[in-house]
Amino acid sequence: MDESRPLGRILLFGLQHVLVMAATPISAIFLMSATLRLDPGLTVDLLSAAFVLSGIGSLIQSLGPWKFGPKLPFVMLPGGAPLILFLAIAEQHGLPTATGAVILTAAFYFVVLPVFSRLLAFFPALVIGTMIVIVGINLVKVGAVLVTGRPGTPGFADPTNLLLGMATIGFTVAFYWLFTGVLRQLAVMLGLIAGTVLAFLLGGVDFGTATEGGLLNLPQVLPFGSPEFNLVAALPLMLYSLASMAEATGQTVINAEAVGKEIDKKADVPKTIRGDALTSLFGGFFGLPLMVTSGENIGIVRVTGVRSRFVTAAAGVVLIVIGFLAPVTRAISVIPSAVVGGTAMVVFAVITVLGVQMLGRAELDRHTNTFICAVALALGLLPILIPGVYGGFPPNARILLESGVAVGAVTAAVLNVLFHHVRLPRPRTRTESDR
Repeated sequence: MDESRPLGRILLFGLQHVLVMAATPISAIFLMSATLRLDPGLTVDLLSAAFVLSGIGSLIQSLGPWKFGPKLPFVMLPGGAPLILFLAIAEQHGLPTATGAVILTAAFYFVVLPVFSRLLAFFPALVIGTMIVIVGINLVKVGAVLVTGRPGTPGFADPTNLLLGMATIGFTVAFYWLFTGVLRQLAVMLGLIAGTVLAFLLGGVDFGTATEGGLLNLPQVLPFGSPEFNLVAALPLMLYSLASMAEATGQTVINAEAVGKEIDKKADVPKTIRGDALTSLFGGFFGLPLMVTSGENIGIVRVTGVRSRFVTAAAGVVLIVIGFLAPVTRAISVIPSAVVGGTAMVVFAVITVLGVQMLGRAELDRHTNTFICAVALALGLLPILIPGVYGGFPPNARILLESGVAVGAVTAAVLNVLFHHVRLPRPRTRTESDR
């Protein structure tokens, strides 16, 4: 994990991380633009900022300066639940208030972290493994939606997109089967490239837009104006940050296991959370939602066998360069979502397998542990498998309940405390002296 390979190879492996995960910041910013009806120039600025901040966050988590970052191969990205919360706050209270909410929540991380660190003893392999399984399943669904589109929308399950997604998976499997050594480690990236070439041959890629516009693009500070700080508006995001800390705990532990590093949860998990908080604080001033450590790269590490944290540091450098080079950003954005989705499904499914492996060490032969895992999975998977199930609940409650990861993690943690740490009084057995 701490081994540095030749620079060319490190950059090549780093590029593989970027290609697999570049769709996340792109889709996040495009969703922001479409939902909030932002003009094209502002969208380009936000996309540039998303790449630059993702790169800075990846460097912090991978290199671990001072007390920030666990020195593990992590990549940071925007998107997911924090993005949805950001959009909800922006639509209800305005973009300046949404920006202020991100900054307040980043500061909230630092305030709450000392208390959260004392609770890590209540997150054993049973709790973390259950959470990682839910995370993996949720991410596989995200990748699948990139291939199929959302049900009920035009073009859902388009045969061409399904072909591209399945072909990309097939290319990845073929490269992994046929090659050895470095080429096998690059199977994910080669599969992505092969899928893009196939899409180009089928007329699904237009590289012409990559040459339009200028060469450089600098992120704009405070693109929505001065932030407005409203604690009530920021409350849903602050509540989510607690679930995010639990998720960061699981990702730190599973990442360390993937690279074979023994860690001290009480020391290393807070470093991951501080890295999230610091990057989110910077990101807030550039108009971005919360930045979080990404579970996707854990799957890439496991599939490729490339464990070096200098690879994700190199990915961070590549992300920063992409953020400043407008043509490169536009070129990456033309990769069809179906191709990215096919790659993502394989990588994300590996995360689910890692969670299953961790559960294998959680003594599931004990009926109590089996029951805890089953209930947490049932409640955590409910909003993932049946979207909108909590549509009739109040908005603030719905924000938390619709996060399957948060629900599963909280359920597993609470049941673990209830069954393993709370001692119920037992009725006394009458003895002869009691009679």
